[in-house]
Formats: sequence, structure tokens, C-alpha cells
Amino acid sequence: MSFSLDLTDEQRQLREWVHGFAADVVRPAAAEWDEREETPWPIIQEAAKIGLYGFESLAQFWADPTGLSLPIVNEELFWGDAGIGMSIFGTTLAVAGIFASGTPEQLAEWVPQCYGDVNDPKVAAFCVSEPEAGSDVSAMRVRARYDEAKDEWVLNGQKAWITNGGIANVHVVVASVDPELGARGQAGFVVPPGTPGLSATRKIKKLGLRASHTADVFLDDVRVPGHCLLGGKEALDERLARAREGRKAKTQAALRTFEVSRPTVGAQAVGIARAAYEYALEYAKQRVQFGRPIIENQAIAFTLADMKTEIDCARLLVWRAAWMGRNDKPFEAGEGSMSKLKAGEVAVWVTEKAVQILGGAGYSREHPVERMYRDAKIYTIFEGTSEIQRLVVARAISGMHIR
Repeated sequence: MSFSLDLTDEQRQLREWVHGFAADVVRPAAAEWDEREETPWPIIQEAAKIGLYGFESLAQFWADPTGLSLPIVNEELFWGDAGIGMSIFGTTLAVAGIFASGTPEQLAEWVPQCYGDVNDPKVAAFCVSEPEAGSDVSAMRVRARYDEAKDEWVLNGQKAWITNGGIANVHVVVASVDPELGARGQAGFVVPPGTPGLSATRKIKKLGLRASHTADVFLDDVRVPGHCLLGGKEALDERLARAREGRKAKTQAALRTFEVSRPTVGAQAVGIARAAYEYALEYAKQRVQFGRPIIENQAIAFTLADMKTEIDCARLLVWRAAWMGRNDKPFEAGEGSMSKLKAGEVAVWVTEKAVQILGGAGYSREHPVERMYRDAKIYTIFEGTSEIQRLVVARAISGMHIR
């Protein structure tokens, strides 16, 4: 299909619809839920009522052949507030995990259970990181053992820093089946609601994204039926055999999910940056010092010009990667990682500049740029640190295994 940066009528209407929800529902509640540090279930339910939260809406966003609808939705929602936005879209990563590795039957069975319904909304969790395996997913210690007599998988270990961990209806857990194979010996499993042995004993108090629940997840002889192995055992056995023989294999479970999600995460960072830039711009127009608005000073005006330029650069990288991913174009130069790297670092830089433009007012909680500054930092850390993104890009452009 031909490429165009001119959004369609449907895309513009989608953007306006989500923007309206973000402006009217999310923003007015942002400070309250940030202070409470609790999951904003009433707002999740409101999103479900209007069709913004649920499998049907996600499928509609994903069906866009340009790949732009999902980034557009995320940018607008996170423009409203990142903590509430993550509480609404945190489930998407678990769904991406099921989509990346699961069979059509598994998608049909588990994805609706990730969301629940309008009257009783649910959330889902994607469990990859561990205390000793963050960026280094090959060091994963959570183990999955197959009990052939019962056709069950037994999971043991600890996951760390898990969005919706413990409060999720469905947990998608990546575990090591054959530790000697490193990342190639891993597989994804669905842990159904109410499965004994899964617990989350510690909710983490964070710098930002405070309305989004984060916790460590413990797996103590968690038994799941054989059909909860994403992709099925036959496919896993074939993949493990290829790995043991040294043959080339497809990307392993966790990284495949992150490849799908990176442009979407980048769009979230763009939304935070844009919100901070717009607030700082309006403040600079109204704030008078030495008899004139501060935007009339080149130091302020040029900073705002740079902020706007960097945001647009990041968005274009996100859109390119989203389009490539949706149209099965290979990331030959690490374009997915480029988009997440640039957007995350832009969000941190722009929000810091917004605080600086507001001065002492920006450092107080009376203005939202303080919260945006705190929220932005995680985007250079989670789902692949900036250093890991650079490593991915460097390996892609050099063709060498840079360490």
C-alpha cells in the first residue's frame, strides 16, 4: 500500500475520541490517583463502558493496515496521564504475549479473560523480569517442568516489577524449560484465574506511574494444564530441538513480545512529552517577568522550539516502526528499538525542560509537569533500557554480536 502521513478520517476521529476521554475523564483524576497510588478501577470501568478498554477495541486498533491507530490511541491516553494510562493499557502487554506466541484457539480462550467485561473489568500481567534477570532475559531462573503423567506444567520462581502482578485475572509467565539453551530454551505460559501457588506479597512504591500497580510475583509449584503452554508442546519441542542442534530459530518468547510492543511504548512516551511541552508553552506565554512574557526571551523560546522538534522526531520514528511492524517489514536497522529509545529519552528531556521553564512552580505538585517528569523516567528503563535499545540497533547495523 502507498505511504502517507496524512491521517484518514477514521484515524482523526479515533484521535479526537480518545483525546476527549483523556481530557474529560483522565486528567481531572490524575493527581488524585497519583497521590493514592492505587489502581483506578472506576476509570478503567469508564474506559470499558465507552469501548476503549477491551479485546474488541484492541482488535479494531490492530486491524488498521497502517499500524498507526494503536500509537495514536496510546499517545492521546498518556497525554491525559501516564499512571492512569498504564492502568488501562498495561493489560495490552500480556495480550501481546499471547498474540506473539499463542495459537488462534488460545487467543480466543484467554484474551477476553484478560479484560473481563463492562460490569466487572479485569486486568492482565506479563511476567518476564526477575530480580537477577532484567535486561538479561537469558539469565531467567523461573523454571517450567512438564509433568507428563498429568499433562501439566509446574512453574517455580519469582518475577519482579510486574505491572498488574497479583491483581491480574490472567498472568502470562515466561519461564525457562531448558536452562542450558538460555533465551532459546524459554516458553510462555498462561496462568488461569485463581490458580493455586501464585501470589504477590509486595506492592512496589514507585517514583512515577503511581496509579499503575506494580508487584513481585511468586510461583510456588504452580500447576497449569498442558494447553496453557503458548503455541503448544509440539511447536515447543520442535523449537528446542532446533536450538539443541544449533539451527537458527525464531526470536524467543519475551523478545518477540517486546518487538511487537516497542512502538506502542514509544507512543506513550511521546504522549507524556507532548503534555509537558504544551503545558510549558502556555505557561511561558502567560508568565510575565521583567515586564514581558518569558516566551519572548530567546532562551525560553528556543528551548520550546527544540522540545517541539524532538517530540515530532520521536513520533515519526514511532509511526515508522508501527507501520513496519504491522506490514511485516523486518527491522533491519533495529527500527523498533530506535523508536522506543528516542521516545523515552525525549520524554525525560522534555519533561525536565518543562519543569525548568516553570521554575519553582514546576517543582511543586500544584502543576502537573512535576508528575510528568516523574512518570517519564521509566521509559528509559522498562521494556528494554536505553542501553539495551542501543545494543539492538548497534547489532542490527553492524551485523556483529556486540556485547
